[in-house]
Amino acid sequence: FFSRHAVHRPTPGMKYVSAYILAVLGGNTSPSEGDITKIITAGGLEVDAERVSKLVSELSGKDVFEVIQAGKEKLTSVPAGGAPAAAAPAQASAAAPAQAAAKEPEKKKEPEPVEEEEEDMGFGLFD
Repeated sequence: FFSRHAVHRPTPGMKYVSAYILAVLGGNTSPSEGDITKIITAGGLEVDAERVSKLVSELSGKDVFEVIQAGKEKLTSVPAGGAPAAAAPAQASAAAPAQAAAKEPEKKKEPEPVEEEEEDMGFGLFD
Protein backbone atom coordinates (compact mmCIF):
# COMPACT_ATOMS: atom_id res chain seq x y z
CA PHE A 1 0.00 0.00 0.00
CA PHE A 2 2.45 2.69 1.17
CA SER A 3 6.13 2.31 0.63
CA ARG A 4 8.35 2.80 3.65
CA HIS A 5 10.60 4.88 1.49
CA ALA A 6 7.93 7.05 -0.12
CA VAL A 7 8.70 10.74 0.01
CA HIS A 8 5.87 13.24 0.17
CA ARG A 9 6.31 15.77 -2.57
CA PRO A 10 4.13 18.85 -2.03
CA THR A 11 2.26 20.53 -4.84
CA PRO A 12 4.75 22.91 -6.49
CA GLY A 13 2.79 26.09 -5.73
CA MET A 14 1.99 25.19 -2.15
CA LYS A 15 5.49 25.90 -0.87
CA TYR A 16 5.09 29.53 -1.89
CA VAL A 17 1.69 29.90 -0.25
CA SER A 18 2.94 28.06 2.84
CA ALA A 19 5.98 30.35 3.10
CA TYR A 20 3.74 33.41 2.76
CA ILE A 21 1.41 32.20 5.51
CA LEU A 22 4.38 31.27 7.69
CA ALA A 23 5.70 34.82 7.35
CA VAL A 24 2.28 36.25 8.26
CA LEU A 25 2.01 33.96 11.27
CA GLY A 26 5.45 35.18 12.30
CA GLY A 27 4.13 38.74 12.47
CA ASN A 28 4.92 40.05 8.98
CA THR A 29 1.53 41.26 7.71
CA SER A 30 2.86 42.03 4.23
CA PRO A 31 5.71 39.64 3.29
CA SER A 32 8.01 40.71 0.46
CA GLU A 33 9.49 38.55 -2.29
CA GLY A 34 12.72 38.46 -0.28
CA ASP A 35 10.90 37.22 2.82
CA ILE A 36 9.27 34.37 0.90
CA THR A 37 12.52 33.46 -0.83
CA LYS A 38 14.40 33.43 2.49
CA ILE A 39 11.85 31.06 4.08
CA ILE A 40 11.87 28.65 1.14
CA THR A 41 15.64 28.53 0.79
CA ALA A 42 15.97 28.02 4.57
CA GLY A 43 14.11 24.76 3.98
CA GLY A 44 16.64 23.74 1.35
CA LEU A 45 14.23 24.17 -1.55
CA GLU A 46 14.66 25.88 -4.88
CA VAL A 47 12.78 29.10 -5.59
CA ASP A 48 11.05 30.19 -8.78
CA ALA A 49 11.27 34.00 -8.65
CA GLU A 50 8.33 34.41 -11.06
CA ARG A 51 6.00 32.41 -8.81
CA VAL A 52 7.09 34.35 -5.73
CA SER A 53 6.56 37.64 -7.56
CA LYS A 54 3.10 36.59 -8.77
CA LEU A 55 2.03 35.44 -5.30
CA VAL A 56 3.20 38.62 -3.59
CA SER A 57 1.53 40.84 -6.21
CA GLU A 58 -1.78 38.93 -5.99
CA LEU A 59 -1.86 39.08 -2.20
CA SER A 60 -0.56 42.63 -1.91
CA GLY A 61 -2.89 44.71 0.26
CA LYS A 62 -5.07 41.71 1.16
CA ASP A 63 -5.53 39.96 4.48
CA VAL A 64 -4.39 36.39 3.83
CA PHE A 65 -6.90 35.02 6.34
CA GLU A 66 -9.78 36.74 4.52
CA VAL A 67 -8.52 35.24 1.25
CA ILE A 68 -8.48 31.78 2.86
CA GLN A 69 -12.01 32.27 4.25
CA ALA A 70 -13.27 33.34 0.82
CA GLY A 71 -11.73 30.20 -0.64
CA LYS A 72 -13.45 28.03 1.97
CA GLU A 73 -16.80 29.63 1.14
CA LYS A 74 -16.27 28.88 -2.54
CA LEU A 75 -15.51 25.24 -1.73
CA THR A 76 -18.78 24.85 0.19
CA SER A 77 -20.69 25.64 -2.99
CA VAL A 78 -18.98 22.81 -4.92
CA PRO A 79 -21.26 19.76 -5.09
CA ALA A 80 -19.80 16.56 -3.69
CA GLY A 81 -21.03 12.96 -3.87
CA GLY A 82 -24.30 13.20 -1.97
CA ALA A 83 -25.13 16.87 -2.47
CA PRO A 84 -28.19 16.37 -4.75
CA ALA A 85 -29.77 14.03 -2.21
CA ALA A 86 -29.23 16.60 0.54
CA ALA A 87 -31.15 19.14 -1.53
CA ALA A 88 -34.26 16.90 -1.63
CA PRO A 89 -37.38 18.07 0.23
CA ALA A 90 -37.56 17.29 3.94
CA GLN A 91 -40.54 14.95 3.53
CA ALA A 92 -38.72 12.78 1.04
CA SER A 93 -35.59 12.64 3.18
CA ALA A 94 -37.61 11.71 6.27
CA ALA A 95 -39.32 8.86 4.44
CA ALA A 96 -36.11 7.56 2.87
CA PRO A 97 -34.74 5.70 5.93
CA ALA A 98 -38.03 3.90 6.45
CA GLN A 99 -38.19 2.88 2.79
CA ALA A 100 -34.57 1.73 2.80
CA ALA A 101 -35.18 -0.38 5.90
CA ALA A 102 -38.24 -1.95 4.32
CA LYS A 103 -36.40 -2.83 1.09
CA GLU A 104 -33.37 -4.52 2.63
CA PRO A 105 -34.01 -8.01 3.99
CA GLU A 106 -32.21 -8.83 7.20
CA LYS A 107 -28.93 -10.55 6.63
CA LYS A 108 -27.50 -12.96 9.13
CA LYS A 109 -23.87 -12.26 9.65
CA GLU A 110 -21.88 -15.36 10.33
CA PRO A 111 -18.57 -15.04 12.13
CA GLU A 112 -15.67 -15.21 9.75
CA PRO A 113 -13.40 -18.23 10.19
CA VAL A 114 -9.99 -17.43 11.59
CA GLU A 115 -7.24 -18.14 9.12
CA GLU A 116 -3.98 -19.68 10.22
CA GLU A 117 -2.09 -16.45 9.65
CA GLU A 118 -4.43 -14.56 11.96
CA GLU A 119 -4.17 -16.99 14.87
CA ASP A 120 -2.31 -16.05 18.03
CA MET A 121 1.41 -16.56 17.53
CA GLY A 122 2.26 -16.51 21.22
CA PHE A 123 3.07 -12.82 21.47
CA GLY A 124 1.25 -9.53 21.12
CA LEU A 125 2.23 -6.49 19.14
CA PHE A 126 2.43 -4.32 22.26
CA ASP A 127 3.68 -6.88 24.82
